[in-house]
Amino acid sequence: MQINQAFEILARAGNAHDARVITENTKKFSRLAVWRMARALRRGVPVAKIIHQKWFYGLKFYTNRHTLDPRPDTETLVAAVISDCGGKHPNILDIGTGTGCIIASLVKNIPGAQGVGIDVSHGALRVARRNVRQLNLTDKIHIVRKSFNNPNAFEKNTFDVIVSNPPYIAAGDMRVDAGAQHDPKRALYANDNGYAAYKSIAKNSRKWIRRGGKIYLEIGIDMGARVREIFEKHGWHFDRTEKDLSGIERVIVFSV
Repeated sequence: MQINQAFEILARAGNAHDARVITENTKKFSRLAVWRMARALRRGVPVAKIIHQKWFYGLKFYTNRHTLDPRPDTETLVAAVISDCGGKHPNILDIGTGTGCIIASLVKNIPGAQGVGIDVSHGALRVARRNVRQLNLTDKIHIVRKSFNNPNAFEKNTFDVIVSNPPYIAAGDMRVDAGAQHDPKRALYANDNGYAAYKSIAKNSRKWIRRGGKIYLEIGIDMGARVREIFEKHGWHFDRTEKDLSGIERVIVFSV
């Protein structure tokens, strides 16, 4: 099939912009492949999930149904860490690494940085390892299966920096964009009105961070006050918040 034919079919199924992105990032156009991509567009599948790639902080990442697609809002978290870590050569822990986009972007942009990305999803771990290999970071980043619910996941005082974009949508809340309907549910939803992951991280990761270290967390809209309360209860000291490009409080930072 010719590229212009594929474009027309995909544009009818979605829109011209999505059709252009797909055709520009697809090498071969069999009729079956185009039909499948058009069907996916009609079902509301995000383009990133169709072409299996998404750019994040200037880097290209592989993504699939086992991971959240990297989102621009999360770049706020990465920028906050980079601004604090110049010249420090930190050892970084990424909790719930997914595609590995956070830990990989940090290690790429902070000289001397190294780290560990953890997840409980076997599918997500495969994606993260693939991205680490493609970015030539296998000597600096280890991707391992561990849970933030396990207080003994790491030895004491192991990391200088901890980062996380945990699940924070309240279980059963369907007020998410159409694209998120195709993301893995356990990467989106959390019990206790969306705060369950923050409670586990606040309690358990306090043991894993060195004195003077910081934790950087992505938060949902209007979650800052409650997350601050949770972390201060477990001995963390509130540092600051950071707003995303839309002016929404998106990142909260604590220190020990």
